[in-house]
Amino acid sequence: MDRLKIDQVALQSGLTKRTIRYYEEIGLLPPPQRSGGGIRYYTEEHITLLKKIKYAKDALGFSLQELQHFISFSNIIESQKAGYKQLSERTEQKEKLIEIINTLNEEINLIEQRILKIEHFRHDLIEMKERAQAHVERIEREEKQEGK
Repeated sequence: MDRLKIDQVALQSGLTKRTIRYYEEIGLLPPPQRSGGGIRYYTEEHITLLKKIKYAKDALGFSLQELQHFISFSNIIESQKAGYKQLSERTEQKEKLIEIINTLNEEINLIEQRILKIEHFRHDLIEMKERAQAHVERIEREEKQEGK
């Protein structure tokens, strides 16, 4: 197993050392092993998780609370997948797959709610822009009429 120092992890994950330590402090990132001198030694799993966190934060705009939910959700899915792989009976496999589907549906619903809020906000901004544009055009027409 590779033991990576925080500099390497920061470079590979695209996050700062401070951010990595903070994510560990608030429980987003499981604590790495430490040397006798207190040096943190990370694994590839830490980097994979940090990349997921970074994606969720950057691309999806998740807050820290939402990131914690995202990580918790990811862990639940991984646990369910592992449970599925251990089953050999088709009925049990089907039940586990339905459980996974239900968990995924819950998360999809949360994301759809977020998308609706973003679309509503976007709509409000477009309306404000259109009103401002209409006022600019009205002022320009009035200026032309005054200049005649």
